[in-house]
Order: sequence, then structure tokens, then C-alpha cells
Amino acid sequence: MVKKRKRRGGFGAALGRILGFLAASVMCGVLAASLVVPAVAAAGMGVSSSIGFFESLPAELTVQPPSQATKVLTADGQPIATFYAENRVRVPLDQMSPFIKTGIVAIEDSRFYDHAGVDPQGILRAMVSNLTKGGEQGASTITQQYVTNVLNEAQLSQDRPDAVVLNGQKTLGDKLREMKLAITLEKKYTKDQILEGYLNIVFFSSNAYGIEAAARYFFSTSAKDLTLPQAALLAGLVNSPTLYNPATNPDKSIVRRNQVLSEMLRLRKITQAQHDEAVAAPIELKITPQQQGCANAAIAPYFCDYISHLILNNPAYGPTEPERERRLYRGGLTIVTTLDSRLQSAAQAQVDGTAGANPDRWAASLVTIQPGSGKILAMAQNTVFLPQPGKFDTNLNFNVDAKDAQGNDLNGAGGFQPGSTMKPFTFAEWLNEGKSITAEVDASRRVYPLGFPWKDSCGKVLGAYSTAQANPALGAADDLQNAEDGFYRPMPVNYGLYNSINTATFAAAAQLDFCGIQKMVDAVGLHSGLDSTPVNMHQLGNLLGGTGVAPLTLANAFATFATDGRFCAPIGLVDVTDAAGAKLPAQAPDCHDAVKPDVARGVNSVLQDVLKRGSGVWINPKVHDKVPTAAKTGTSNNNGSTWVVGYTTGMVTASFFGDALEGQKRPGQNVTINGTFYPRLDGYMIAGPQWANYMLKVAPLYPATPFAPPPASMIGPSPTPKP
Repeated sequence: MVKKRKRRGGFGAALGRILGFLAASVMCGVLAASLVVPAVAAAGMGVSSSIGFFESLPAELTVQPPSQATKVLTADGQPIATFYAENRVRVPLDQMSPFIKTGIVAIEDSRFYDHAGVDPQGILRAMVSNLTKGGEQGASTITQQYVTNVLNEAQLSQDRPDAVVLNGQKTLGDKLREMKLAITLEKKYTKDQILEGYLNIVFFSSNAYGIEAAARYFFSTSAKDLTLPQAALLAGLVNSPTLYNPATNPDKSIVRRNQVLSEMLRLRKITQAQHDEAVAAPIELKITPQQQGCANAAIAPYFCDYISHLILNNPAYGPTEPERERRLYRGGLTIVTTLDSRLQSAAQAQVDGTAGANPDRWAASLVTIQPGSGKILAMAQNTVFLPQPGKFDTNLNFNVDAKDAQGNDLNGAGGFQPGSTMKPFTFAEWLNEGKSITAEVDASRRVYPLGFPWKDSCGKVLGAYSTAQANPALGAADDLQNAEDGFYRPMPVNYGLYNSINTATFAAAAQLDFCGIQKMVDAVGLHSGLDSTPVNMHQLGNLLGGTGVAPLTLANAFATFATDGRFCAPIGLVDVTDAAGAKLPAQAPDCHDAVKPDVARGVNSVLQDVLKRGSGVWINPKVHDKVPTAAKTGTSNNNGSTWVVGYTTGMVTASFFGDALEGQKRPGQNVTINGTFYPRLDGYMIAGPQWANYMLKVAPLYPATPFAPPPASMIGPSPTPKP
């Protein structure tokens, strides 16, 4: 690659040029003797000894595919994001404009198709120019430049930037090695293969590596569609990407472009008319910045971040994290995810409409799972990934765990208290133990003191609800309370669930084995959002959702009910291929029967009543009027976390609204959201409409069927609730 320097003057400079002439003469002697062109120091090394030295140099060059960008796509092929250390898209030579092929040869190495890797005429020409004109002109052929780029790329791919050798830093040994490797390379590859490799690896400017990335960046076109003026401009860039950058130095860039055109004309690669028309053409840039990473994702930046962690945490993509990171940023992967762009767009619009990036930092999120596969269809939250003035910014993902089960970072917020959305799992165990959907429980009881005779065949129940014994050190809280007065009385257990009566859930739990409740919660995959450990159901507070759970985990637990008891682990990766098209491990559905079908159907039958006559009756619009739907509302003790988790047989969505600040201790009481004052937040108030408006739009995209009814024997008599 030609690189010009400032002219040097004086006796020292003249002497240097004379010594350079002597060295070049020796080099030409080596060429004549051995058909190679090594540069030899002028300090006494003769031709025969230089040949021996040259022959001792390594001759093999391993050409690995250059670093390529990884692209992340939705299931329907829409771009989510790209990851790259070098912005490069490899294309074959036949997908490049003929103008870039002839232009780069004309300006960089006009004898490319005539020499054998090293050009003696070019060396003599450069020598004469340097002797007569001063300055310093190089004579590296395209093959030599390709060798240098391959060697440097190998260092960069191993995170060794200090080992990269730039043109102005090459030693005599570097030059010799470059020449010998170039000669060897020409024996192994055709000229077109070398040219293709060169045009795909060389740096053009502005983080564009290779002709395809350069064409996209500067002209928003492809390499195959470059016009003559465009191709000539890009061909001129490689000599000095900064100096000739048309975006920052348009005058120098156009002069350089015209030099390329003149060389193309001289070599009869274009006609005089083509030359004149191209020279007269203005530079018309259409720059398309190719930003990388999840912060610059086209859609779903937080889902993108989740996907990147799935790759970085999985040994299938490399035995160490640095190797996995190199694969993600340099491996040219194509990652097809489970995300449905239609649902994602609707979810993002909905959370933004709920409380878009509000400076008060109230969090809104939606996440949707497909029952029966575990596929994550949408994942959205109302924040911006990068700081913006007056915006709620965070890089934490509200929808996922902080860490996975192996302790690997997932960059999640750590979950939120699920409140009453935990109640269906106690009810599921109620049915699992053979009890009736409509059996009566005594919901009048509010005191569960220390020493209460709970049943627990595999542990010990901890905690108490007794104002008389209230002691935080012992886990003893005040007497159990319901959200509303008037429900401290005996009632059917299903009535207690769809109206979300705390005392009814405790009355049911008092008749169950807590070991069974624990097994039920484990079966549907419920775990802490902080460290992925199981939710400890032997702790009384967790009957009402005391442990923070991630929305994705909660949605997936309800998906088990939607599929008649079949649990599927959440998955985000459908297909992963490398740059050569080879398949890499992705995430196949991982499903198993976890809950008895009749139990799941019993839960579904009651949760449908949540929307029709229970705690969700005030939620609008009425999704259940359009499609069979079940749901559960949830609110934490201080109203700081509010929920609706609702589902059809086609999709499950967890809707969250609340405090996502560190510590999550801000109460949702006496607050103003979007101009509306709320004495206390509840699941049906904001999380509910957020869920309903979204589901009304997207539920028809995944056709649902009516929920199968539970067996008549499970329903039992229908006692009338006492007023």
C-alpha cells in the first residue's frame, strides 16, 4: 500500500537515498538469482547470503476468514441488532461491481495480473521516485497488502492489538516475511481469490472493513451496485483512509478519486467518455452509520441484551467467555431469535403509552411467551437503554433474572414482588390434593401465630401473622389483611381466588402440605429473580408473593396452565449459524408434563372468572369478549409492584407496572401517574389496561381455543357465597 511522507532534505536525506539505491540493487540481484525480491540491508550483506536468509523465512500463511459482523434477527427475519469488532460483510467477487475490481487494481497494483506476488518493476519505480523526487513511495503489491492484512487480522482476532504492524512501522524482517508469504500465497490461490480476499479485508474508513461495508456506509448501496464514480472514490480510500475520507476531506477525496479514474483510463479499463463523465460527477454521499450492539438495536434492545447473554454464557459457543465474546463480535453469526416483530412493536408502543421513559422512573413492562414451546414472542419496557436528558434510562432488563441458575449474569433487574399472582399455585396444589374447586374455606381467620400447626412433610413453615407476636426477627407480621373489608368470612375457595382474598389463600394453605405447595411451585419453574434459587414456599410470606420474581418467569409459569400442565423452559434462540453457514447449538423446546391436566384445567376455569366477575372485572378493554382468556391480578404489600398475568391457549403475557428503582421500596400510594392521582395502585389500574390493550391487538395473531373444562368431579357443589 502506498504511503506518502513529508519530503526530507539535506545531505543526510541524499545519503539515505543513495544507500537505498544500493540496497535496492542488492534486492534486484536476489530477484535475478532466486525469483524473489527481498529487501536487503546495505550494510554488507551480499546476494548469496541474502538468498540464504530469505529462504530461511517462513513460507506458510494461514488465511482465516476475516472478522465479520454478527446479525441478530427476529423470527420473521427483521433485524434487531448487529455485533462487530470490525464492521465487515463478506461478499464473493462476482457480487462486486466491475468498477471496484478494476479501480483497486489500477490505483494500488496495476501489474497485479502480471507479477508473482512481488513486483520488481514496482520496486525499481519506487526507488527511482524516492531518489529523484524525495519522499517515500512504497511498492507493496495487492498480494503483499493482503498478507499484511491477514497477519494483522489474526492478531486482532486474538485480542493482541499491540502486535499489529502498520506500514510505517515495518522492519526489514517484516518486509522480507511479507514478500516471501506473498510469493507463496500466489502459488496457492488464484489472482481472483486473492483480490476477493483483499477487497473483503481491507480497511476503507469509518469502521468500514471490506467493500460491502464501505458501500453500505458511504452510499447506502451494495458492492455489486457501485457506480464508476463511487467505486473510484472507494478504491482511492485504502491508500490513506483518514486523509481521503470523503465525509471529512471532500476536496482531497475528489482529487484522489480522479487519480483513480485517470489510471483506469490509462490502463484502458474505461473509455474517455466514461472517464470524463465520472470526473465531472459530484461526490454524493448517502451515509448510513452501521452502529453495533444492543444500545443501537433497531428494535427490542433489552431482548437483544438477553440474547447476547445467552450466547456469552453458553460454553457451546466457546470454552471461555473471551472466546465466546470473540465469536459474537467477530464470528459473522446469524442469530435467529423467537421474537415476533409484530408483537414486539405492539408491546413497545403499549409500554411507551403507559408511561414512556417518564422522569419519575415508574416502570412498565410486557413480556409474552408462547405456551407449548416456551418461545419468547415479545419483551418490552418503558425505558431508554442509553442516558437521555429527562428520560428514564437503564440497561437493566426488567423482564429477566439478574443471574441464571449457574450464576451467570443476565443483566436483569432481579424481579419484583408478584403479590397475588402467586395465589393460583397454592390453589393448584389444593386441586392436586383432590379437593374441590368450590369447597368452602374459612376466610375469616386473620391470625396465624408462631407455632400454628401447619402441615409440612419436608420442612418447617417459617413466619407468622399475629399482631400480638409481631417481631421482624422472627418473621412475624401483623394480623393478615385483605385489600378490602367485607371478605373476612367463610367462602368457596374459587371465589376467594378470583376475588384475590388473602385470608382465603391462607385458609386453603392451612389444609395443605406445604411440601406439596413447594413441589407445585418448583414444577412450574418459579424462582427468585435475583439468583434463580427456588421460591421458598415454607416461608409464609411467599404465599402472597413476598419473593421477587422476574416477569418472564411468572409468564412462563402461567403458560403451564395454558397447556394443560405441560411446562416448557423459556427459549430465545431458534437458529444460529456461523459465517460459513454451519449450524451451531440453539435452543430447542425443552418441555415436560409438570402439572396434572385436570389440575391445570381447574385453575384455568377459575382464572377466567377473574376478568368476568373478580379482581380484574374493572380491566378494560374486555379481551375475554373476543377470545377465551384467563388472568390473575397482583399487588405487593406497599403497592409498589402491580401486575396482571393473563393468557389464552395461544399466548401468555405478564404485564408489570411499579417501582423498579434499586431496593424497590417506593410505595405506590398517593402517587400521580400521567396526571392521574392514585391513593394506592392496584394491578387492575395500570398494569391491567396495559395488558388488555396489548392483548386485544395481538391475541388474534396466535389463534386460541376455548379452555378445556375440568372434570365434573373436581367442580363439586356450588355453594352461594355468604354476604
